[in-house]
Amino acid sequence: MGTVFSFDVRGGEPDAVRAALDEAVAGLHRVDEVFSTYREDSQVSRLARGELAVADCDPEVAEVLELGAEAERLSEGWFSTAYRGRLDPTGIVKGWAAERAALRIAAAGVSGVSVNGGGDVQMFGVPEPHRPWRVGVADPLRPGGLAAVVSAAGVDRLAVATSGTAERGAHIVDPRTGRTAVTDLVAVTVIAPRLTWADCWATAAFAMGSRAGLAWLESLPDVEALLITAGDEVRCTEGLAARLG
Repeated sequence: MGTVFSFDVRGGEPDAVRAALDEAVAGLHRVDEVFSTYREDSQVSRLARGELAVADCDPEVAEVLELGAEAERLSEGWFSTAYRGRLDPTGIVKGWAAERAALRIAAAGVSGVSVNGGGDVQMFGVPEPHRPWRVGVADPLRPGGLAAVVSAAGVDRLAVATSGTAERGAHIVDPRTGRTAVTDLVAVTVIAPRLTWADCWATAAFAMGSRAGLAWLESLPDVEALLITAGDEVRCTEGLAARLG
């Protein structure tokens, strides 16, 4: 998927953990084979060219496309599984894949697991008794600095996803125009139970801009967010403070 995945696993029976970890890693490689838009022979590339029907693909392809359609509906079109007129579900695949990998490991009986896929994180359980998972949010305007630290205290699962220009430049597209999104934002970090949705919502809100993006994120259940503008303004949802620490 063009990025690095890392795993932090706590507790559990060692052989069961190793088997679950091996299965999760193999699953991520399989996702790359099926969904990569850079591989001419991937199922998604062949689907985009009309060489395959969805029914001919692995069941996960239909699952991801259905999730993408739901994200598009809930964002009123600001999230899309198309890129410049061509099928491209990569905006949802990474978060979905990382969440699925974390679920596989959590099912092995561990006390806690954190999966980081290119800076987007899905957490389950706790790393130690009475200590929650914590995730640093990079400051897009001050390399090496942190804009915030998110805590998973009080919940069994939490995800943190960021979309912006700091790492990959202006890569987010406005689905209405098919061109690079013109926005006052440099980063949007979304906190939600599931990384699949957190990743989608961060991308959609970034394309919307700070005013519309913040208002929309406030309307979503179980979602908090931190938005940073190019002018170094920090805007956040009303409940974000409860997730910092």
